Amino acid sequence: MVEVTLLGVAQDGARPQAGCIQPCCSGLTAEDTMYPVSLGIVDDEGEGHLIEASRYLGEQFRIWGAPSLESLWLTHAHFGHVDGLGLFGKETMASRDIDLHVSDEMFHLIEETPQWAIMLKQGVFRDSVFQNGQHIHINGQLSITPIKVPHRDELSDMHAFLICGPKKRLLFLPDHDSWQQTLEFHHQPDIRSWLSYLQVDIALLDGTFWSMDELGGRSQEHVPHPPVKQTLQMLGERKVGDPEIIFIHLNHTNPLYDESSPAYEEVISNGWQVGVQGQTFIL
Repeated sequence: MVEVTLLGVAQDGARPQAGCIQPCCSGLTAEDTMYPVSLGIVDDEGEGHLIEASRYLGEQFRIWGAPSLESLWLTHAHFGHVDGLGLFGKETMASRDIDLHVSDEMFHLIEETPQWAIMLKQGVFRDSVFQNGQHIHINGQLSITPIKVPHRDELSDMHAFLICGPKKRLLFLPDHDSWQQTLEFHHQPDIRSWLSYLQVDIALLDGTFWSMDELGGRSQEHVPHPPVKQTLQMLGERKVGDPEIIFIHLNHTNPLYDESSPAYEEVISNGWQVGVQGQTFIL
């Protein structure tokens, strides 16, 4: 059995987001606090594997139960996915010999960033550079395949992860620029065809924004993500044989945090889901 725990559902800035004084971040309780997206995986031999390293590692480890950590996987270099890397160092966790699975571009960035590079020299991490589409066997019946997708590459490229257990396959796709670019890159006509090609049972998809006008006066062209509203238009209602689709990586402005909102109702009424921090999946 492979167990996957969703350790956060928020976009990089978490919820509440620093500097936000709007109603979406005001008066929130502890239960309303959401951490940046991350997955905790426990393989069938009881070893732990973490996807993404947010600055909320302590809180996320409490959600997960913090099993013995064997490996860390990074999708890309945007801050909410990597700003907890330093917590593995000697000043905090003093970790040793964690297998760090990253793309070649991400590895070069780590080598060129002094506060990260020193952890390689100190033996905190052992580098393990992956290739796009490489099927990587981890332990027992767990394997992970990185899948490159188009996303802002100022610092590194971006890879989704296809996580495979003995019974099910889960796609972790927290970020990409647009469905048009992603589907063209993978030579697929539509979302269903691509997920079917990958034999996905559960898809955790980029749900950063509900709509294109969500940021008010700020242009979303500088932070491109396919809005959930568009994804729903492309998918329509869930059909027999479709995988579970769960929206994650929600910006603090996203109305999907509110279960009484019309947006949330639209997702649910079409047969899809919104991620819940702490929920688990058995693969």
